[in-house]
Amino acid sequence: MFTKILIANRGEIACRVIDTCNRLGIATVAVYSDADRSSRHVALASEAVHIGAAPVADSYLQGARIIQAALDCGAQAIHPGYGFLSENPEFSEAVTVADLAFIGPSGDAIRAMGLKDAAKALMIEAGVPVVPGYHGADQDDALLAREAAAIGYPVLIKAVAGGGGKGMRLVADAPEFQAMLVSARSEALAAFGNDAVLVEKFVTNPRHIEIQVFGDSHGQAVHLFERDCSLQRRHQKVIEEAPAPDMTQDVRNAMGAAAVTAALAIDYCGAGTVEFIVDGSGPLRVDGFWFMEMNTRLQVEHPVTEAITGQDLVEWQLKVAAGERLPKAQEELRINGWAFEARLYAEDVPKGFLPATGTLTHLAFPVTARAETGVRSGDTITPYYDPMIAKLVVHGPDRAQALQALRHALDHTEVSGAVTNLQFLSKLASHGDFSKGDVDTGLIDRDIEALSSEEEADATIRAVGVIALAGLGEGLPFEGFSLWQEPRRTIWYSYRDEPQSAAVICLGQNRYRVEMGESSVEVEHCEGWFVGGRKLDIRVVSHSGGVSVFAPAAHHFSLVDLLERSAAEEGGDGLIRAPMPGLVKVVSVSDGQTVAKGDPMAILEAMKMEHTLAAPFDGVVAEVSISAGDQVVDGALLIRLEAAE
Repeated sequence: MFTKILIANRGEIACRVIDTCNRLGIATVAVYSDADRSSRHVALASEAVHIGAAPVADSYLQGARIIQAALDCGAQAIHPGYGFLSENPEFSEAVTVADLAFIGPSGDAIRAMGLKDAAKALMIEAGVPVVPGYHGADQDDALLAREAAAIGYPVLIKAVAGGGGKGMRLVADAPEFQAMLVSARSEALAAFGNDAVLVEKFVTNPRHIEIQVFGDSHGQAVHLFERDCSLQRRHQKVIEEAPAPDMTQDVRNAMGAAAVTAALAIDYCGAGTVEFIVDGSGPLRVDGFWFMEMNTRLQVEHPVTEAITGQDLVEWQLKVAAGERLPKAQEELRINGWAFEARLYAEDVPKGFLPATGTLTHLAFPVTARAETGVRSGDTITPYYDPMIAKLVVHGPDRAQALQALRHALDHTEVSGAVTNLQFLSKLASHGDFSKGDVDTGLIDRDIEALSSEEEADATIRAVGVIALAGLGEGLPFEGFSLWQEPRRTIWYSYRDEPQSAAVICLGQNRYRVEMGESSVEVEHCEGWFVGGRKLDIRVVSHSGGVSVFAPAAHHFSLVDLLERSAAEEGGDGLIRAPMPGLVKVVSVSDGQTVAKGDPMAILEAMKMEHTLAAPFDGVVAEVSISAGDQVVDGALLIRLEAAE
């Protein structure tokens, strides 16, 4: 076994690998960029090496620099985590050439599964079921259109080098095929440097079920059962579970055998995931699943597999990379209970899941959940990397109890300082169809409006927030004007960026009445918050950004600087500002141009995604302050639009 390894990654996966290494007595070396100098994974590692500037191209994708750091520190192996260089065959081979162990598959195995068309041809040869489609090298537009018609609509156009939903388009009928093809190719070329595509039959009511596989250097391979990853938004997984709802033993055996066959076909060594598209229109069938792709790395959702099997998959990775045999044979592996994982992101759900930045003024997780995180209170979510805050993992004896544990964990997770998808996750965990196990990849999109709606703070929550914001919940003396009546104070506060005012009247020791327009609420604070003699099931946290009330949805309040408020109100409409730091990819308008409401004006690239900035109303472009290629900061003025006369 190794005595020291370098982790060529960051965030929660680096912290996850460090946890196992600490338990096994293995020293760890972290690498970090300028933006990650004070990050959690650097603090947890035994040693850390600076590898470059914040952009990934200047740091976490610098393979030669990372390998040299491992050699300089005396590490014996490199763990790539997931993302970045984890599925780069040249990096895997370069690590081996440097006489280091790569804690992952060989370059040949990665290469075999790296392109979807080649991988599917290989799987067909191995006897693994594959979705009907065209996977050929001829990329002529007319040929692709004919193949789509022969397959039968609807079809999926997919980038052969794709992942994460990029370069993928659903085509409902022939008239829209060409436009979708152009769009898919453009996105694929920008994301992967390869615009080749394949065309596949779109499975109605599809479910996404994947099999965790493991191989060793002794020619052995096993599977550790399935995970259902059907709850997706824009092809990105949101909540995963293991095992899959309604899975029968015969289907599990068939899928497991197909996954192991896929691994053995490429002499696979290490952790991998074979992903299947499954017909969810009825009961699962042994002839109703098809190979999609194989991820030649550890997956983000691996903790649910660990929870139901009792196995540490990172430990398995270390052992097989060190030349040991698989820790368990297939017949020794068992499923115990049920597990869920929910991905908590800094993102603005009502704005289309727009990735967000911000400093986490408060972050706390319930002790009832396994929280996989790479950040702490005080850390900043930057625009340079994936905005994941944490993965919440729960386990229970059956699906119903595990799902209840997930709801409890989400309701008792506290985040302030950045907008998150936490309320969205809570609503999804309570969704009727999901609760019944009736899942498919279209569930979220069908109910996106209800799932994306945000809970407004009622008068009681606002009253508690105002009292806490004034410091009265912390025992501070009441300072207010009194003339033949109870002492009274006016508090200006902001809720969801809207300045508002409230009057706070002191009624006695720790007792207050808060008047907000036509609402009036009497609150008492004494070892908790009471209204009408009833203790409220809420938590209140004060932090540098103001006050957060968790009830259980998060509501954030801050004091308003009246001078700043006055200055802000002098601004006019039509100022198109950057919603986050990013790179201007496209500017679609010029000075003097007439635009209609909704017309695209610019495209901003941030958080690995492109965001279209549209005209908020009909008007004339008065001034364009940017050019393609500009790097802009959060809030920067990009375009000034004047209303049409």
